[in-house]
Amino acid sequence: MKRILFALALIASVSIAQAQVKSAADIQKAIDKAEAVAQNAKKASNPETWIKIGQAYQNAYTNPTANVVGGSKTELQLVMGNDKPLSSETVELGGQTYEKVVYKDKNLYFDMNGGLVITEVTNPSYQGDALGKALEAYKKAASLDASGKKTKAIADALTSIAQNYNQDAYNAYYLGNPSKASELFAKSAEAAAQAPLSKLDTASVYFAGITALEAKEFERAKGFFEKAMANNYFSDGGVYANLYDCSINQKDTLTARAYLEEGFQKYPENPQILTNLINLYITTNEDPNKLIGLLNKAKAELPDNPSLYYVEGDIYGRLKDYDNAVKAYRKAAEIDPNYEMGHYGEGVMWFNRALEIQEEAAALPYSEYKKYDELQEELKVALKNAIEPFEKCFAITKNDAVKTNVADYLKRLYFVFRNESADYQAAYEKYNSYLENATK
Repeated sequence: MKRILFALALIASVSIAQAQVKSAADIQKAIDKAEAVAQNAKKASNPETWIKIGQAYQNAYTNPTANVVGGSKTELQLVMGNDKPLSSETVELGGQTYEKVVYKDKNLYFDMNGGLVITEVTNPSYQGDALGKALEAYKKAASLDASGKKTKAIADALTSIAQNYNQDAYNAYYLGNPSKASELFAKSAEAAAQAPLSKLDTASVYFAGITALEAKEFERAKGFFEKAMANNYFSDGGVYANLYDCSINQKDTLTARAYLEEGFQKYPENPQILTNLINLYITTNEDPNKLIGLLNKAKAELPDNPSLYYVEGDIYGRLKDYDNAVKAYRKAAEIDPNYEMGHYGEGVMWFNRALEIQEEAAALPYSEYKKYDELQEELKVALKNAIEPFEKCFAITKNDAVKTNVADYLKRLYFVFRNESADYQAAYEKYNSYLENATK
C-alpha cells in the first residue's frame, strides 16, 4: 500500500511540476519579450523569431488550463494542487445534467460519471484572441521560410491552433452559443487552410454552417454550405437539406425547391430531403400523385416516424381517397400514441369533407331534391366522423394553440347536433366555455 501511495504522490508531483499555471503578468512578459526581438530588422527576417512569438501566444491561450490534465474529476483533483474550486452547482445543458465546478479563471463541467466534458475559460491570461495572434505569427514565419526548414514546426503549430479553435467551437455550442460556435469553426478551418499545413477542413466548414443555421444567421450558413458543397462535402445529402432551410427562411421558395430536387436526384434515400420535398410540394400545390413514390421512400427510411404517415394522410385526403387517408392518420397515432397530429389530421379531413358536401348540395337545382337529401345524410356522417379524432387530439395535446383550435372545431360540431341529445348539448357547452376562458 505504501508503494502505491508513493507512486501516486510521485505522479502528482511530476504532473504539477509540468503543469503550473503562470500569472497573467508572467504571460504578458513572455509575449513582450518575444515581440521585442522582432523589432530588430535582422532578427525580424528570421522565421524562428515569429515561431517564438506564435509559441508565446499559444502559451497564453493554454495557460489557464495548463493544469487541467486527465479526463476525470478524481485525476484533476490529484494534479491541480492549490488551484481549488470556488463553488459547484448542477446545471442542465442541451438536456444533459452536469456538475459545474467554478475556479478563479475557468469553469469545468463534469458528467454524472465524473468525466470532464467541457472546459470554459472565464479569465484568459491574454485579453484578446491569443490564437489569432499566434496564427498571424506563424503566417509570417511561413512567408520567411524560403528554405522550408521550418515547415514541419509551423504545420504542427497550425494543426494545434485549428484543434484549439475546433474544441472551443464545440464548447461554445454545448454552452448554448451557436453563433460563437460558428465563428470558431470557421476560424478552425481558416487555420487548417493556412500554408504550409494547407488542409481543407470541410467538416469544420460544414459545422460552421450548421451552427450558423441554428443561430438563424441564414446568409452566413448558406455561404458555408455552398463552400462545403463546392469542395465535394455533402454529408450524405444533408448539405442540400440545410441549404433548403436557409433559402426557405429567406423566403426564396424557388431556390429552396431547386436545392431539394437536386439533392433528391443525388441522394434519393436522404430522409430529411424527402420530408422537406414532400412538405414543399404540398405547400406549393404540386400534383400530389407525384408525392406517393417519394413518401414511400421516406417511410422505408423512417418507418417509425409518425409525421410521415400524417403527411401521407394529407396526400390521400387531397386525392379524395378518404379510406387510405384514415388508415394513414391512424397509423401515425398507432406509432406514437402521444402524436396528436394524426388525430388532428383525420378530424380536419372529415370537417373539410363536410364542407365539400355542403357546397355540392347547395349547388344542386331544386329538381335534385332526392340527391340533396342523400348529401345531407352524408354531411352528417362526415361531421360526426370528425368528432372522435378531434376529441382524442384535445385530450392528448400539450400545445395550447392546437388545443384551442381543436376546441373551436368541436364547439361548431356539437352545435350542429346539440338538439339530438343532452350529451351533445353538454359537449357544446364544455367547449364553448373552454374557448371563452381561453380568450380572457
